[in-house]
Amino acid sequence: MLCTEDRGIDHVSVSTPTGIRIASSNTIEALMEEDFRLIINDVCYYVKTPKQEKLSPEEIERLSDVKNLVHQLYEALNVEEHQIKKERELCTRLEELKLELEPMEEVKKKRTMNGKRQTNVLTWIGLGLMSVQFGILARLTWWEYSWDIMEPVTYFVTYGTAMAGYAYYVLTKQEYILPDVKDRQYLITMHKKAKKVGLDLEKYNKIKEQIYKIEHDLRRLRDPLQIHLPPSHMIDSSIKKSSNPFAKAFSIFKNKTKNVNNNNTTTTTTTTTTSSNSERKSS
Repeated sequence: MLCTEDRGIDHVSVSTPTGIRIASSNTIEALMEEDFRLIINDVCYYVKTPKQEKLSPEEIERLSDVKNLVHQLYEALNVEEHQIKKERELCTRLEELKLELEPMEEVKKKRTMNGKRQTNVLTWIGLGLMSVQFGILARLTWWEYSWDIMEPVTYFVTYGTAMAGYAYYVLTKQEYILPDVKDRQYLITMHKKAKKVGLDLEKYNKIKEQIYKIEHDLRRLRDPLQIHLPPSHMIDSSIKKSSNPFAKAFSIFKNKTKNVNNNNTTTTTTTTTTSSNSERKSS
């Protein structure tokens, strides 16, 4: 960095007082922790860093008290107004999203009905095929042939069914469980029909997720525990018990604001009385 700023510098190195070289990747903050030697063009400069003062536990506790008090003061003055403004913004955004979602919701309801109907038809077709298989095997076993001939056939039919279930797992990476198979078939038909109709399911899901987040934020905003505003008598008692000078300053500020309000009210009353007296005299 020094070489780029000053073209007259050819070589720069930094080392500890004992001669151990410090890497250029070191930060300035880490370099200023201890004294070091700065070598510029074979000229050595001994740099003595200022002492770093560490805060005592009492000072740290006092700073945390001040921080908490400022935070409470800010909440007492601004949190209610900010909360109302935020709630209005969220309600406006929620109404916009619901209006945008309404036509998509109607199309999705129709596609959902068709998808469920088609999935139910496929499940009944599967039951019918199983019944046909059962009837053929029963006919061949008790009427056409005997059990001794049909036993190997049924074995291979059973093993073929197991192979079909394993092939389903290999292709879909899901176990062959009938409710999961039904849901998968429903989703496949739903996505196919949505593309044909022009329903953007990705956009629909994003809008639903945004609505859920906004409703969650509104529930949090309307929760009285989220406001962090204790009753006024609790604030006064905590200020009286506290020995913090900032707490006393806060109480003084509060009393001054009360006095200003009282003076304003008294001045308004006196002006109204004088104006009424002048009107009576003139009459």
